[in-house]
Amino acid sequence: MARSHPQPESGFLLVEFPQEHVILLTLNRPQARNAMHPDLQNDLEMLMDWFEAEPSLWVAIITGAGRGFCAGADLISWDKTGSSNLQTNALKSKNGFGSISLRQCPKPIIAAVNGHAMGGGMEMVLNCDIVVAYEGAKFGLPETQRGVLAIQGGVGDLERAAGRQLASELLLLGRTITAREAHSRFGIVTTVVSNPTDVVPAALELAKKITNASPDAIQATKLGLLMQKRDAIEKRREWVATREVGSVFNGENIKEGLRAFKEKRKPRWTNPAKL
Repeated sequence: MARSHPQPESGFLLVEFPQEHVILLTLNRPQARNAMHPDLQNDLEMLMDWFEAEPSLWVAIITGAGRGFCAGADLISWDKTGSSNLQTNALKSKNGFGSISLRQCPKPIIAAVNGHAMGGGMEMVLNCDIVVAYEGAKFGLPETQRGVLAIQGGVGDLERAAGRQLASELLLLGRTITAREAHSRFGIVTTVVSNPTDVVPAALELAKKITNASPDAIQATKLGLLMQKRDAIEKRREWVATREVGSVFNGENIKEGLRAFKEKRKPRWTNPAKL
C-alpha cells in the first residue's frame, strides 16, 4: 500500500488509506459545510493527480467531514471577488470543481455522500462512478436561483443520467431532491444507507469488490466509460464559450443574485440582455 504521499498544504483535506489499494479523501471544512475553498481545491488537485499516477492505488473514495458532503462554491466570496472572470476560468479548468467534476480519472471514484451535496458539490458527485448516500442527504443544482450557472460539468452529466426532462426539472426549477429520489427517480445515487456514519463503510465494501477484480480490466473498462463521454466534454466547452454564458457572468442579474444570497432576501431580477 502506498504510504508516502503529498501532504495537503491546508487543513481542509484529510488523507487516509483505510484498506489495501484504496485512498479516502475527506473534505474538512465542516463549519462551512465543506464549501470549496481555493486551498482545498489545490489540495484535491495535488492528491488526485498523485492517486492517478500511483500504481498501488486502485480506487478513490471522496467524502465530507461533519454533516455535509459539499455545499458547493462560497457564493459570498464570489460576490467579493467579482464574477467577470468565471467564464474564462471555466474554459481553462481541466478537472473542474473540486478537481473532480470534469476529471477524466482512469481509476474508479466512489462518492460517500454523508450530507447535502449542492451546486458544485453535486457536480462532483455526478462525475463519480459509484455514489453511496445517506438517506438524509439532499442534492441540488440551485445556481439559476442565484443568477449563476452549473458550469463545471453538471448540466451534461445530469442530462445523460436522468434524461432531458428530469434534468430540466432540477436545473430550471432549482429543485432540491432527497437521496432516495436521486436513487429511484434520477438514477444518480447507486446505494442509499440509513445512517450518515454508514456511508464510508458501505463505500469501502464496494471498493473491496472492485479491488478483488483485475485492476487492468477495471481500468480498461473505466476507459471505455470515459470514451463514451468525449463528445460531451467538447459540447460542454462549446457551451461555456458562448456569448449567452458570457452575458450571464458579465450581467447585472448575477450581481443581484449574489447580493440577495448574502443579504438573505429574494432577488430582484431585471430583464436579460437581448440574445
